[in-house]
Amino acid sequence: MRCLSKSFRFDCRRPIFRLYTTAAQLDPVFSLRPYQETCLEACTDALKAGVSRIGVSLPTGSGKTTVFITLLSLVKPPPGNPEASRSLVIVNSVELALQTVAQTKRLFPQWTVEIEQGSQKASGLADLTVATYQTLLRPLRLEKLNPARLKAVIVDEAHHAAAPSYRHILSRFNSSIVGPDKDLPPPALPHTIPIFGFSATFSRHDGLALGSVFERIVYHRDFLEMIKEQWLCNVLFTSIRADIDLRNVTVNAKSGDFNATSIAQVVNTKSINTLVVQAWLDRASQRKSTLVFCVNLAHVRDLTATFREAGVDARYIHAGTPAPDRKALIADFRAGTFPVLLNCAILTEGADIPNIDCVVVAKPTRSRNVFAQMIGRGMRLSPQTGKINCHIIDFVDTFGRVSGVASVPHLFGLDPSEIIDGKSIFTVEELEERAKNAIDLDNLESSPEANDTVLVPAPKSVTYIDYEDPFAFVHGYSGAPNAFTVSPYAWVGCGGDTYILDCLGKGWIKVEPFHDLKHPELNYRVTYTPAMPLPLHVTRSLKISPYQRSRHVLDATNLNEAFKGSDTYVKSKILSGQMLIGLLRSAAWRRQPATEGQRDFIQKRWEKRQIVDDESPKKSQKNIARLLRGEAANIITRIKHGAQTHFEKRLKSQRKFAAAAAKEQRRVAREHVAVGPLKSS
Repeated sequence: MRCLSKSFRFDCRRPIFRLYTTAAQLDPVFSLRPYQETCLEACTDALKAGVSRIGVSLPTGSGKTTVFITLLSLVKPPPGNPEASRSLVIVNSVELALQTVAQTKRLFPQWTVEIEQGSQKASGLADLTVATYQTLLRPLRLEKLNPARLKAVIVDEAHHAAAPSYRHILSRFNSSIVGPDKDLPPPALPHTIPIFGFSATFSRHDGLALGSVFERIVYHRDFLEMIKEQWLCNVLFTSIRADIDLRNVTVNAKSGDFNATSIAQVVNTKSINTLVVQAWLDRASQRKSTLVFCVNLAHVRDLTATFREAGVDARYIHAGTPAPDRKALIADFRAGTFPVLLNCAILTEGADIPNIDCVVVAKPTRSRNVFAQMIGRGMRLSPQTGKINCHIIDFVDTFGRVSGVASVPHLFGLDPSEIIDGKSIFTVEELEERAKNAIDLDNLESSPEANDTVLVPAPKSVTYIDYEDPFAFVHGYSGAPNAFTVSPYAWVGCGGDTYILDCLGKGWIKVEPFHDLKHPELNYRVTYTPAMPLPLHVTRSLKISPYQRSRHVLDATNLNEAFKGSDTYVKSKILSGQMLIGLLRSAAWRRQPATEGQRDFIQKRWEKRQIVDDESPKKSQKNIARLLRGEAANIITRIKHGAQTHFEKRLKSQRKFAAAAAKEQRRVAREHVAVGPLKSS
């Protein structure tokens, strides 16, 4: 691949690459940007260090195609095999294939370039073959690309490379990559073929490890850095509060993102579509080329119709749009023939339309990378079209209860509620300043100096969940610390803000949450359930309940009122004299050793727990043997009134929530891109 009409220069003293034209050419001088030079240096250094599966993370608009084509010119045939001088670029769309071919012909017109896609069939003998992965899944079309003649393989949009379809192809060219069919033996290759992966979002949302294909990321560049250094255009951001409730939208278990059909039911409504169009009319109607991202085909059609009803010449494309129509629509949009183009799952990747000066994200996503890809469509520089900046408009849900939803504020570590405060447009610098101020405020509020005038009681060494565990020694196993400062009686907590006072064979008093629309000031209800005026053995023989129907005692605005009113009712209506003294937490009987019957009951219930902690049976038996009679009475009352069941349900729910939170953290962590080795699993 000797360059005839263009020359390539590499200065060994200072690793800077230059492409420049000869004097006979009329094209202007073409120079690589400094970060592109640094990226190429990182790739060549990795090759020299023996790394053969290399990842590169460059944002949309950074010139990935220019970088990897230039990189191919640097890779030499392996020693002893000069015939291995050809290269392969794998893409995932026809548009990317055509872009790659066009850019290659601009940079290296002397190279022979062929496309392997659909009706276009390559010979396998060209200097560069550009192929879609879909075409290469056909055995006969893959076989024509002889590994013995290849010096390098490029994978564009390389975050797809861990998928079985890609690994099926790549395993043919590098024996370190294991294909989905593990029964097939690795290929016998005459030399190691470097695999380079380029992507703006070098991570996956479905948990498939990119380390199964690439050894390490050798270069990463964030799009915010590119904007500040003016390699990408200036960006203006507007986040608009929308009446969207994402709480019931289902999430794809594999990808971690919203299911399109489910989210379309929430987003594709007349009111939301009208809000999207009105927001564009109010904030961006002067923009020349607006790209809108939608959820599904129905959303594309309905939102396009809403734009048209407002008098806007809006058109749409989707995966089912015929190729000639798609090509014509994009060409017209690129030429500025109409102002608004809507799409669904077609222009998120690989769209090179520099004149886009507004992006409307009407598609909620939980993927930061997908969000960055969408807004990245408008960040390319295009001074020749008069483009000065790009306006990004996104919509955040008003309920704010769904974690992980990507938005402009989240890119800067801000809460959406902090940014939507009346001002409509923010620059990158303003958002970064807000993020810095938010961090400074957090530090101020957490510093000792900020709190030295506030009297804060010393924290207890137990958590709220400890109070609800009937077997946890907290306040004498009562689970009712709220009652200690209000009532002298032996109240116990049974979970869910419900409290029981056992009336020593006379029944029980219950305090529980209560809500009445007619009396919203009332929050608690007190009831009394009296015992039957019959001995227990008689009620058993008659097979009737030993207790009568519950009676309403009073309603209260808070717990203090409920406890005090209950105590008054007990003293006036239920117990008196020595029995009332026996109801006290300090009663003498409560300090006696627990009875054998109490210990046996507690031991059996302890062994039947559905949720087992780390406490050993010997330790639990020792604890039960040391119980006092009052402590045992507290445990038994709580168990009989559902404390154990409530606690176990609550703990299960908390563990389920913790597992979901951990899963979400892993999903978010997968979106973090950094230079370094990649995990293979």
